[in-house]
Amino acid sequence: MKGLGTLVNFAAVLAGGIIGMLLKNGISERLRTIVMQACGMSVIFIGAAGVLCGMLTVSGGVITSQNAMLITAALVVGGIIGELINIEKRLDNLGERLKAMVKSSGDSKFAEGFVTATLVICVGAMAIVGSLKDGISGDASMLYVKAVLDLVIIVVLAAVYGIGVMFSAFPLLIYQGLITAFAAVLEPLMSEALISNLSCVGSILVFGVGVNLTFGNKIRVGNLLPAFFVPVIYEIILNFLG
Repeated sequence: MKGLGTLVNFAAVLAGGIIGMLLKNGISERLRTIVMQACGMSVIFIGAAGVLCGMLTVSGGVITSQNAMLITAALVVGGIIGELINIEKRLDNLGERLKAMVKSSGDSKFAEGFVTATLVICVGAMAIVGSLKDGISGDASMLYVKAVLDLVIIVVLAAVYGIGVMFSAFPLLIYQGLITAFAAVLEPLMSEALISNLSCVGSILVFGVGVNLTFGNKIRVGNLLPAFFVPVIYEIILNFLG
């Protein structure tokens, strides 16, 4: 059944949020801090691994880098656009509105938890590639693996940030669901090079989220989200010129 992978992923995030909420009261502040730092370091290395896979190649025993200029341009241009639109602020405002809807006004970490969890589970390569495979062939195996990983991450985030983390399940449902639904249309346009570039950009953003989790909010990752459009525009230009 096409789309089942996203539904399982959605359920895993909700389940992780519930488990994390149940654990929250039993975890001291010191323990929550070290758990968050451990989670942040793990996310850093997950992001770094994705970046290295996307930018480094081995040929004849020699390691070379590729697409460095494209990735740099994507982040710079995307960052400028994101700052002008102020995406991160809009995400925070969405989190605040959700907080008001569920009458959780006393939860100071609601919006931060919502934004952080949404970025962690949505911007990685597995969300894009897994949703495409699910929509094209019905192979949801990658999304099942992602669901397990997200479950663990969300348990930790919910134990630290609280109920706001659970609401990241809904952007995930919409985001991955749309990719799956339109996979047949998107697949001919998604060359291997484009998927690789999008995955690399996503991994860099995941790395940024990991840095924020470990050291506190320093990088406005939400404002870098438009970086995803630069490799797409680059691919369109290449196809037009070719």
